[in-house]
Parts: sequence; C-alpha cells; structure tokens
Amino acid sequence: MIHTALCELCGIRTPVFQGGMAHVSDARLAAAVTNAGGLGIISAMSRDGAYVREQIRLARELTNGPIGVNVMMMSPFVGDVAAVIAEEKVEVVTTGAGDPSSYIENWKNAGCRVVPVIPSAALAKRMERAGADAVVAEGGESGGHIGELSTMPLVPQVVDAVSIPVLAAGGIGDGRGVAAALMLGAAGVQIGTRFLVAKECGIHPHYKELVLKASDTSTIVTGRRLGHPVRSLKTPYSRSYAKQEYTDISNEDLEQLGVGSLRKAAVDGNEKEGCYIAGQIAGMVNREQTAAEIIEEIMAETEQVLAKAANFIR
Repeated sequence: MIHTALCELCGIRTPVFQGGMAHVSDARLAAAVTNAGGLGIISAMSRDGAYVREQIRLARELTNGPIGVNVMMMSPFVGDVAAVIAEEKVEVVTTGAGDPSSYIENWKNAGCRVVPVIPSAALAKRMERAGADAVVAEGGESGGHIGELSTMPLVPQVVDAVSIPVLAAGGIGDGRGVAAALMLGAAGVQIGTRFLVAKECGIHPHYKELVLKASDTSTIVTGRRLGHPVRSLKTPYSRSYAKQEYTDISNEDLEQLGVGSLRKAAVDGNEKEGCYIAGQIAGMVNREQTAAEIIEEIMAETEQVLAKAANFIR
C-alpha cells in the first residue's frame, strides 16, 4: 500500500485528490472518490454559499470520510462560500484563481486543511508563509486554467522550495504518473481528467464520449491573449475561439465568448458553444469505470512501477 504524509494530513487511505472541476465535481462524485480512499472535492465554482452548503451536506450523507471543497477566489460569492466552509468544518479546502491568504486563518481555526493550487515555486512559498498545510503544484498539461511550467520541472522545484507536502497535478492519469510524481518528491497527486469518465460523474454523456475518443493531440490552449490560458478538448467552440484571438475582436467581446461555456459543455453537451475542459492525458483515458475502480487500478499500477525501480540500480 502506498502511504505518504498526505494520507496522515488529510485522513485518507491513498494519496489521491480528485480535482475540483466546475460543473463536474459535485457531491456524488466527491463522495464516491472519498469512499474509494482518496479525497473527493466539491467545486464551488461561482455559486453562492447556499449551493455549497447543500453539496457539502449531500456528500456527508453519502460518505463518512473527509470531503474537500475547491474555492475559486475570483468568485463574486467567495466570502459567503468561505464562511460556509468554516461553519460546515470541511476537512480540506483547495483554492485556485486568486490569493486565499485572507481566509486561511479562519479556515484553519475551523479545523480545515488548506491546500492552494499553485503554478510556481514563488507562489508555493508565499502560501506556506500564509499558513497553507500543503500545496498542489499544477503543471500546464492539466485541463482548465494553466500556468507556464509543465509538471516535470515544476514539482521538484516546489518540493525544494517548501517544507509542507506537495501534490503533483497535470498529466497524471495512471500509476506511472503517480510513481513519477512520488519520485519527484511529491506526497501525492491531484487527478481531474480521469475522473471525468467515472460512472459517478454526472456530466453530459457527449462529454464523456469526447474524452474517451481523445488522442494525445486532442487538446488546445485558448485564452493566452487575455492572460488566463485554458486547456480544453478541440471542438468547434475551442477552434473558433482560438481563431478569434488573432482577430481585431475586443478583449471584452472575447471574454464574453467564454461566459457559460463550461456549463454548456458539462450540462448541455453543446459542442458549438461549450468548452470541454480536459488535460493532455485524455488520450490515455479509454474506458468508463467507477471511482473505486479508477483509484484501485492507479494505485496497483503505482506499486508495480515502484517495485520495478530497483531493477535500474547496479
């Protein structure tokens, strides 16, 4: 069994976080991942505190294990959501798209573990100083909003920069990826794309179909012109958006093209207007499984890979 400091910190059996994906990571998926031994995470998105409280309580009905909530710091309801998380005493809070420093003390006073998602060693050190319990070092191979560095060079630099546990994210979808992350010094991993095709994941069937059909070149990065690049699957929407970035369209109008696009993909299955977030490992995802099957398979593969490592030493 693979057991790391992350397991001790978060009270989980396996060092795997399920990524907090907008319109994807709900109570049902989070509970299934937690029941499988990892940490299931609910995405707060841009929803208000009432929605987040409802999802937390639903997850509590489905699992006795720890639950996480991912907070998008740019949300207009971030203060409301932060208060609900503390009131509900959520075990783990992950954050993205902004600085959570002003909320960390309140969360920790409520017993929450705080684990920001960061794209650089400098931000990792800043989060450690602010009181974070761990960080997720997310490389540009991941789906959704991405940074400049890829996972392989990012993770060891973050590990060297901080004394708190580091999770690796981006481009990890099987045991080989987990083993590599552990060898880079990570205490665990965060996985998103693989869980898109979990049987407990409630996204539109067409979304799952696109992931299952994906190859190694099936993703595209858009939004660089606006300063917040996003990786998603190549679809009529994403290809059109990419072309628009090289026209004289205003930044305001370009930004407007993305409004509601995540929901149109995950809920409606609309290829013409929906943004289908997925990482570069989508080409490795070839079948629908339960969350438990996914985690069991990944961890068994990890043990097999690590057991073979001694063969390279003479």
